[in-house]
Amino acid sequence: MSLLKTEHISFQIEEQTILSDITISFDKGSHTTITGPSGSGKSTLLKLLASLLTPTKGKVLLNDQDIMALAPENYRMKVSYCFQQPSLFGETVRDNFMFPYEVRKKDFQKSHILELLKEVKLPKSYLDKKITELSGGEKQRVALIRNVIFLPEVLLLDEVTAGLDEESKAIVNQWLLQLNQEKGITLIRVTHDAQEIAQSAIVKKIVAGRLEEA
Repeated sequence: MSLLKTEHISFQIEEQTILSDITISFDKGSHTTITGPSGSGKSTLLKLLASLLTPTKGKVLLNDQDIMALAPENYRMKVSYCFQQPSLFGETVRDNFMFPYEVRKKDFQKSHILELLKEVKLPKSYLDKKITELSGGEKQRVALIRNVIFLPEVLLLDEVTAGLDEESKAIVNQWLLQLNQEKGITLIRVTHDAQEIAQSAIVKKIVAGRLEEA
């Protein structure tokens, strides 16, 4: 049984069809990359999977349950979406890491956070670093950590390494592969990066809003 799948989903804005009749499934623990030309509908598909958009037709299912029947906050704890441009809040890195604990009414676990910082090659001192002092690559690593403090079942990645320097990109990609292979997180990523595409076990291609075999 597929962990996450779509059944004949389409998405329109007024008269414009962005996606047309997409049926695609993702097995638990799989690593899938969605490719295709700019403007083909890749990011829209990811937002539909994230429940950030609602299909015009068709449905998205998690464990064979229509996600429209699930509480949005519960769904997003299981299926976590990572933006291309990291959106951090508060004043410090710690502020961002405390939020997932607060929404779950759990105590902040500093030792767990320090281990995650180490995994993405950021020093312990960054816990109290001001977010205004972070580089683009550091902001993205902090945003990604925030998404996996409590491991989701699915991680949706919308060109998360676009614009990062080569060192940050390598660190992020190595860590994402580790999360997939060692933690069993299902990765679904949109990227134009040839090296990232090559790392994926499964590649799907969207052209002009329709699914093609890559």
